[in-house]
Amino acid sequence: MANSELAALMKGYSLTTAEILYHLPDHPALLQSYIWQDYDLHPRFPKLKDFLAFWTAKLDGKLYKVTIAHHNLIAPAEVHLIGAEFTVH
Repeated sequence: MANSELAALMKGYSLTTAEILYHLPDHPALLQSYIWQDYDLHPRFPKLKDFLAFWTAKLDGKLYKVTIAHHNLIAPAEVHLIGAEFTVH
């Protein structure tokens, strides 16, 4: 990870993934999926909003649905102990 990425994480950026479903321009009844991923600020997501504005203005596929997931990469570790042992052959 580059120093600039670490600095962005320290400022509150988190890894954001968006699944974008859109109508195919030649076949509007069909949906296509596109995955977008970048470091963005939760909960406003300015980079994702800029990308979606670009998509709406410049690309032909009409947006159908956008699903967003994000995860803070710098957070305290969580450990859950379980009372079982599994062996793998």
